[in-house]
Amino acid sequence: MTAANATKAEAAWSALEREGAKLRRIHLRSLFAENPDRAAQFSVRLDDLLFDFSREKLNADALNNLVALARAAGIEEHRDKMLAGEPVNTSENRAVLHTALRDSRFAPPQIQNDIHNSREQFLAFADNIRSGAVTAADSKPFTQVIHIGMGGSDLGARMTTRALSPDADGPEIRFVSNIDPAALHDALIGIDPARCLVIVSSKTFTTEETLANAQAVRGWLENSLGADAWQSHFAATTSQPARAAEFGVPPEHCFHYGEWVGGRYSVWSAAGLALALAVGRDAFLQFLRGAAAMDNHFHAAPLHENLPVLFALVGVWRRNIMGWPMVALVPYDERLENLAAYVQQLEMESNGKSVTREGRPVRRATSPVFWGGAATGVQHAFFQLLHQGTDIVPADMILARHPRDGAREHHQILQAHCLAQTRALAFGRSAEEVRDIMLAAGSDPDTADRLAPHRRLQGDRPSSVLLHDRLDAFSLGRLVALFEHRAFVTGCIWGINSFDQWGVELGKEIASALLPLVRGEDGDTAALDSATLALLSELGGGE
Repeated sequence: MTAANATKAEAAWSALEREGAKLRRIHLRSLFAENPDRAAQFSVRLDDLLFDFSREKLNADALNNLVALARAAGIEEHRDKMLAGEPVNTSENRAVLHTALRDSRFAPPQIQNDIHNSREQFLAFADNIRSGAVTAADSKPFTQVIHIGMGGSDLGARMTTRALSPDADGPEIRFVSNIDPAALHDALIGIDPARCLVIVSSKTFTTEETLANAQAVRGWLENSLGADAWQSHFAATTSQPARAAEFGVPPEHCFHYGEWVGGRYSVWSAAGLALALAVGRDAFLQFLRGAAAMDNHFHAAPLHENLPVLFALVGVWRRNIMGWPMVALVPYDERLENLAAYVQQLEMESNGKSVTREGRPVRRATSPVFWGGAATGVQHAFFQLLHQGTDIVPADMILARHPRDGAREHHQILQAHCLAQTRALAFGRSAEEVRDIMLAAGSDPDTADRLAPHRRLQGDRPSSVLLHDRLDAFSLGRLVALFEHRAFVTGCIWGINSFDQWGVELGKEIASALLPLVRGEDGDTAALDSATLALLSELGGGE
C-alpha cells in the first residue's frame, strides 16, 4: 500500500469508528423508521441474485467510508493481479488461478491448453464411467463411488454433490475424509467391491489421512477381488501424478491440476470429478458458468455496485467496527447443509491470520468464527442464542424464490420462516409489547409483568439475505464464487495473504513425531510436556 493510500485508509477507518460509535446507540427500528427506502439503498443485485443487507447496522456514511476503505486498500489492483496470474500468494510465491478454471479470460496463455485438456480428460472419464464405457475389473459398470480426500479435497466435492443431488443420475457417491476408522467402516457398509470405483483426491498426494484410508480401501478391494484387480477400481485427482502412479493408480485414471489451484478452491478442477460423476458433464459445465458469471461481475462492477465487495465490506463492518467475533450462516435449503463447513474452511483457513503479507503483526481483528446449518432445523438449535444471547451473532441467510421439487406450499412455509427470523432479529419485541399481548390474551397483570422480561427479544440483531431464483448448478457455482471473492476482499483489506495455511502444518509435524510413541515404539520423549506424556501413558502404547 502506498503512503497516500495508507493515509486514506486510516482516514476511512477513523470515519468508520465514528459512525460505528453513533450507530451502536441507534436501534434498527429507528434506522428503518428514519429511512423507508433502506431495502433499496442497502441491496445490490446480479441478475436474479439479490444481496439485501438493509438489516445491518449501517447508514449511507458508513457504507461510503467502507467503499473508500476498499479503494484505499487497493482492492481493484489486488483483484486484477490475482485474475492476471501474478503471484498473490506471496509466502509461497504462487499464482492463484482458480478463476481460470471457469473462464478462459482469466487464464494466462501458457496454461490455457493445460486447463482445457485436463477438463476434457476428467469429464470424458466421468462420461465413460456414467455410460459404462469404462468398466470395473469384471467388465461390468461401476455403480458406486468412494471419494477419499481431506480438507479442500473433500469439502468442495462433498458440498456440491449434496447441493445438486436432484440432478444426480450417475453412480452413488460416498465421501470419506476422517482418519477415524468409523468413517471408512460406515462408508463401506452396503458397498459392493465389484461395483465400486475409488477416487483418491489429494493435491500433494502426501496427506497422511488420505493415504491411510486409500491403503485400507486398496486392501479391502484386494481381499475381495484379488491382487490384480484393484488398480482398475482406482482413480486419482492431484497436482502430483507421479506420486499417484507410485501408489499404483493407472495413468489413464489419474487427472492433474496445477500447483496454482489451492485445495479449498479446487472443486472447479479435476478435484471436482465426484461432482461430474454424480451430475454429468452438462451440469458440471453449468456450475463453472455460474462461477464465471460472478467472476466477470467481480472484475467489472464498480466497488459500490460490486456484490462480492459489498458482501466483504459488511463483514469488515461487523468484525472491526461493531466488534462481533462470529457469523452464523443459515441457508434455507436442506441441500446446502454442508455449505457452512465449506465456508468455514474458505474463510477461516484463508483469513485466520495474525500477520500481514509483509510479516508484521496485524493491527485489527481478522477472520470471525463461521458456523451454522440448514434451517429450519437450526431455528430449534442455536437461534435462541441469536435472539436473546449475550453475544450478538450476525447471520447470513440464503433463500430461493422457487423450490426444486415442486412442493410450493412447503417452500412458502420455509420462505415465511426466513423472513420472520430476519424481522424478529432486527426488530425484536419489547417488554411492553409482550405485556400488552399477554394481557390481551387473558393473562393477569402479575403474570404478564413476571414473564415479560423472559419473553422480551431485544432485536437490533443484524442479518443479511442472499436471495436467488432456485438452487441449480449455475446458481451454486455463482454462490460459491461469491464466497470465494468475499474471503479474498476481506483478506486484502486486512493486508493478509489469504492463500497460505501455515497454521495447519505444525499439528501435522507433531502428529508424525508422536505416532511411533502412540504405537508403543521406542522414541525420544525428553522434549515432551507432562500433559502429553500423561496422555500417552493413558493410551497404553497403542494397546
